[in-house]
Amino acid sequence: MAKLSTSKKNAEPKGEFGLPEERKYPMPDAAHAKNAKARASQAENAGKLSAADKKKVDSKADKVLKKK
Repeated sequence: MAKLSTSKKNAEPKGEFGLPEERKYPMPDAAHAKNAKARASQAENAGKLSAADKKKVDSKADKVLKKK
């Protein structure tokens, strides 16, 4: 997975994020989508992400993964 620099992350449209309102969990490609799912699971298990937000991230990631 290529590293997503801050400038590239800031240049991504909001629709490329699992949580667009917070610009968290960027998913410009399949590798980032897989990583977002894993990180969202970790955050939920640690109590830092709600189940509803994890569902949003997973839904967006699944759409990205089906495209590629």
